[in-house]
Amino acid sequence: MTATPSLFPVVAVVGLGTMGAGIAEVVARSGREVVGIEATTDEAHAARARIEEATAHSVERGRYTEAERQDLLGRISVTGVLASAARAQLVIEEVPERLELKRELFAELDKICPPETVLATGTTALSVTKLAAVTSRPERVLGLHFFNPAPAMQLVEVVRTVLTDPQTADEAAEFARSLGKSPVLAGDRPGFIVNGLLFAYLNQAAAMYESRYASREDIDAAMRLGCGLPMGPLALLDLIGIDTARTVLEAMYAQSRDRLHAPAPILGQLTAAGLLGRKTGRGFYTYAAPGSSQIVPEDGAAAGDRVPGREIRSVGVCGSGTMATGIVEVFAKAGYDVVLVARSQEKADRARAAIATSLERSVSKGRLSAEDRDATLARVTATGSLEDLQGVDLALEAVAEDLDVKRELFATLDKVCKPGAVLATTTSSLPVVQCATATSRPADVIGMHFFNPAPAMKLVEVVSTVLTAPDVTSTVLELCAKVRKHPVECGDRAGFIVNALLFPYLNDAVRMIEEHYTSVDDADTAMKLGCGYPMGPFELLDVVGLDVSLTIEKVLHSEFREPGLAPAPLLEHLVAAGCLGRKTGRGFRDHARR
Repeated sequence: MTATPSLFPVVAVVGLGTMGAGIAEVVARSGREVVGIEATTDEAHAARARIEEATAHSVERGRYTEAERQDLLGRISVTGVLASAARAQLVIEEVPERLELKRELFAELDKICPPETVLATGTTALSVTKLAAVTSRPERVLGLHFFNPAPAMQLVEVVRTVLTDPQTADEAAEFARSLGKSPVLAGDRPGFIVNGLLFAYLNQAAAMYESRYASREDIDAAMRLGCGLPMGPLALLDLIGIDTARTVLEAMYAQSRDRLHAPAPILGQLTAAGLLGRKTGRGFYTYAAPGSSQIVPEDGAAAGDRVPGREIRSVGVCGSGTMATGIVEVFAKAGYDVVLVARSQEKADRARAAIATSLERSVSKGRLSAEDRDATLARVTATGSLEDLQGVDLALEAVAEDLDVKRELFATLDKVCKPGAVLATTTSSLPVVQCATATSRPADVIGMHFFNPAPAMKLVEVVSTVLTAPDVTSTVLELCAKVRKHPVECGDRAGFIVNALLFPYLNDAVRMIEEHYTSVDDADTAMKLGCGYPMGPFELLDVVGLDVSLTIEKVLHSEFREPGLAPAPLLEHLVAAGCLGRKTGRGFRDHARR
């Protein structure tokens, strides 16, 4: 038998749907007695059966022994009588996400439970303060937001209102730790930490798709491959449920009045049509059956409908930095002759030496043979003269992210490169059309946004302007496939796909910190544990560079003129102070001390 913990030895869970039943299981597993409460006796019996079935599956998967399962079930009682909550020191509600329903429940629990009982809501987005206000004990009311599935997910958001007693919040966090969870403290604002950051991002992805800026497949692939996310945003919306996402966003917008939280119209249209995602078999994608994760391909434009691309035999790359040398390596490995052009022969030679070093690392790790290393390097010609690009079929610039510098370079490429050569830019946020109009052949100009490090990252954003010729787009899409990259198509607007979705999310995270809503560590923990992100927002900001992030934020704000996209003042202040992240030793964290 497991010893009963002294903190909240009896816990009531009101509402035993998927989340409530999961929480009941987790709490009972910690040795506590659980009083499960449903609206009626029949619903209580059904809930008990669900818990028994879920724990039986856990035995089959080796998570419990049958003896442990029986011990756990012995600590869970299920009833249809709300008054049973009076025995508990902590009550967690998990009823449907409707404010009035929850307010009525909290008013009843306030009458039923002793004054010292802590009342917790499992709401994902509603105001905890408004729930506390209907009780006579607002200092004992808080949010305990578990993540689904509760038995598996580590994260719990402990949500404090302005009236919550700090000791109560500390006890709630300690309770979560005793369940084997990782609690993060948050204030009471729309969506708390995870949903506050996640759903604004999902909403912008839905709006991006609705505007036909990019296909659903390309939006999802861009965020998976460009940011290492476990799922693309539109597939994630289908998993969460379109109606659920819309409800969360409505609740966020009701509190924030931020237009970025206003649900994209397509979410309302899909909801009205009953296309709610996986649970109905169709949402942004179509699935094999309701509840299935198998996506059914739909009819669309066939690749054969494209015009043929131009033949590419040789490539020129302008630049000598990390991105330029990485791109040269990609093309040379794929069998293309590459001319690397730097500002001087000395810089060009250093860049070629850097490529040699990178190839040698691949050999030492067993990823490349010595013969392939030598053959790859032999295909690279390093020069300090742009005139050496006159014979290439594609010239790609990877120089400083400065529009004037790029336009000057494109004007020179226009004079040097042969007719029919494709001219490409790797810009991550500047308008490609501005590069195109610096030439006399804007139809030949396109964006090829590689991601760093280019040899490892699979994604390339292929950015066509309103002037780009169809065969130029086809050429670059075909070329990406030949160098084993995954191309995604998009139009020429600020941020393209990845940065347009990523940097507003990072900016929102900075705002949370400057408003003292949460901590850097808790925000990073929340997004890694709650969403499976490889890095938290502040880890990522320090890696990318705060100055780079600020520049992209300014470009996005200038393009879309959306108040919510204005760079957070804290980000501007850190950049002004020279705190740029890892490269300077200090950003949101002090890396010099680590």
